[in-house]
Amino acid sequence: MIFNEKAGGLMDTENQTGLKKQETLEAIEKLCLLDDNLMTLVFDRNIEAAELLLKVILQRSDLKVLEVAAQREYKNPMSGGRSITIDIYARDGYGKVYDIEVQRASSGADVHRARFHSSMIDTKMLKAGQEFKEIHDSYVIFITASDVMGAGCSLYHINRIIEETGTYFGDGSHIIYVNGSYKDDNDPVGRLMHDFRCLSSVDMFYPELAKQVKYFKETEGGQEIMCQVFEDLAEKRVTEEKKASARRLIARGKQTLEEIAEDTDLPLEEVKELAGLQLA
Repeated sequence: MIFNEKAGGLMDTENQTGLKKQETLEAIEKLCLLDDNLMTLVFDRNIEAAELLLKVILQRSDLKVLEVAAQREYKNPMSGGRSITIDIYARDGYGKVYDIEVQRASSGADVHRARFHSSMIDTKMLKAGQEFKEIHDSYVIFITASDVMGAGCSLYHINRIIEETGTYFGDGSHIIYVNGSYKDDNDPVGRLMHDFRCLSSVDMFYPELAKQVKYFKETEGGQEIMCQVFEDLAEKRVTEEKKASARRLIARGKQTLEEIAEDTDLPLEEVKELAGLQLA
């Protein structure tokens, strides 16, 4: 009887694990490149795909990608600042280096967010002892699921101008919004956004993208990586919820830090750090 109970418990656990994996695989089937997780995996260290992206969006064929780091983060030097990602480093035929950040924005890209990202790229680029003129040209590219500007264009270019003369200011700072809903199979941007919306690699125009999408969505090895990404995100959400609970308890001030650590299932040192941040 005891053996059967154990066996039944083990079987239930295996069934739950199998069901959870099946649900994850079904979620992966619904992903397209407009999803942050798939886009990050497809472009990470993928120079071929990154060069295609720059060629189409920047409408230049002379840029050679030096590095793609889809997950590299740096911190805002201001206390409590958020992290952002620097994606692509490229050089043109004249040796000029460009810092290019590609961001996905699921619910639109606020203009202040664009300003923040642009300024953070500049902060990271300038080293001690360098002159301001040594800062590279930078591009912040937002790929949005909808047409956030509402004018029906495929691309929206934002550059500083001198109002009195209408001429370009020439500071090397560029912001581009890409309309993810744009449709025109005869236009390179239209074909690119078509591929970003595709659920299957066989329907895509660009082989540089289709190859990686096929790997992560349609092969066992790629699906395992995607499943791990989902698991990591779930664990991260649980941890963030625990931290949020701890912050609320700390703010109330009715429990000791040791009690809060026990109630939220967080390490005591982490609770102490959260308390220190709230008191700072």
